[in-house]
Amino acid sequence: QVQLVESGGGLVQAGGSLRLSCAASGSSFSINAMGWYRQAPGKQRELVAFITFGGMTNYADSMKGRFTISRDNAKNTVYLQIDSLKPEDTAVYYCNAGKTRTGSSYYPYNYWGQGTQVTVSS
Repeated sequence: QVQLVESGGGLVQAGGSLRLSCAASGSSFSINAMGWYRQAPGKQRELVAFITFGGMTNYADSMKGRFTISRDNAKNTVYLQIDSLKPEDTAVYYCNAGKTRTGSSYYPYNYWGQGTQVTVSS
């Protein structure tokens, strides 16, 4: 079993930055990557980025440039840095534990955090 706890969301003005954190505990031998998703009101949950245990990163095409995913293995924590925030970034951001085979596609397992709300005002 894997438990994930997100933090770091909040209300921020457009142009600002936030760093979200996801603290992981527990283990599952088949997991080799962690991902960040977001879900805006009335929209489907979408992948933002994922990172392998070896540190390789991959971003959704629409997320390249302002989002940076990283991890601290010693702290079992994955981060998502969001810069130049826009009102359309307003969403609940979720952390996920999953798997990648080639580093180009991510398969989310049913391990989700509770989410952290990011609200960007214009």
